[in-house]
Amino acid sequence: MTGKKRIVVGMSGGVDSSVTAWLLKQQGHEVIGVFMQNWEDDNDDEYCSIKQDALDAMSVADIVGIDMEIVNFAKEYKDRVFSYFLKEYSAGRTPNPDVLCNAEIKFKAFLDYALELGADCIATGHYARKLERDGVHYLMKGVDPGKDQSYFLYRLQQHQLARALFPLGDIHKSEVRRLAEEAGLPTAAKKDSTGICFIGERPFREFLQRYLPTKPGEMITPDGKVVGEHIGLMYYTLGQRKGLNIGGSKDGSGEPWFVGGKDIPGNKLIVVQGHDHPLLLKPALQMDDLSWTLPQPPAAGDYAAKNRYRMADAACSLSPIVDGKATLTFRDKQWAVTPGQSAVLYDGDICLGGGIIQ
Repeated sequence: MTGKKRIVVGMSGGVDSSVTAWLLKQQGHEVIGVFMQNWEDDNDDEYCSIKQDALDAMSVADIVGIDMEIVNFAKEYKDRVFSYFLKEYSAGRTPNPDVLCNAEIKFKAFLDYALELGADCIATGHYARKLERDGVHYLMKGVDPGKDQSYFLYRLQQHQLARALFPLGDIHKSEVRRLAEEAGLPTAAKKDSTGICFIGERPFREFLQRYLPTKPGEMITPDGKVVGEHIGLMYYTLGQRKGLNIGGSKDGSGEPWFVGGKDIPGNKLIVVQGHDHPLLLKPALQMDDLSWTLPQPPAAGDYAAKNRYRMADAACSLSPIVDGKATLTFRDKQWAVTPGQSAVLYDGDICLGGGIIQ
């Protein structure tokens, strides 16, 4: 990036966005920090860290020497992200709200706000890279394989990528921590946040029960034998092992139980024994609600894909895209392919986009 730019940095109060702001300031840019308040419920809850995060972001801004604003996007978040989250869970699927938050809040509502401030671009602490060639913006994997976050950014479009910077894309996490310590940033040793942003560290079922009514039903084996009772299909995801509370059965295999499927119309949870039960291994997946990072959708052919964030790239072939839907067929069967999650397609280090697993 050449020349001095006005850059608005999304500051979360974590070490990654802190170092992002520091690096850009060191490079001589005019940097403005914005802390996004995306959630207002339970602000005084023991599990909510938003107040401390805002204080940490302000402390960093003071040390880096930049102005910082706190901007409330809670209404946009509820309308665009949280309502979708509840709708998907009530339908028995397992959504990924962080993917939607990036597309709808951080690179839409926040980007629009930054442009009103006269920003040339925005920057975030994501571990991803961007390459521009012949006017086309390519979303690339971050160089740290353990932290690459391109999976969560796959719904970004060209106009969003054109205005986005990812200063940490070429840096390993250990180096980010070192830079933060060297710069005297108070977030240098701060623990990374985990889980869904608006749930924080609170028990998931407890949170969901506030918004969705429970609907208990039978737990059954694939041949229809009742082995227990579930508390509501929305509380379970494919491949889940914990929390099933199924004891051993005299004619069972003795292996652990896993969620193998859902009978939505019958309100039954299908459970299987054994990590590699056939119901948990799928040779292909269908996806819709497609979104591509490049101007043209990818042609049918051989690629690699992730059907969840923490997994290695899996060799696959993409079918021709018809009516906004596509099929990925894998070289090796994939474990616990989960409806509602995102399947993300890669050509080497280039993130091409993807869709929602059906």
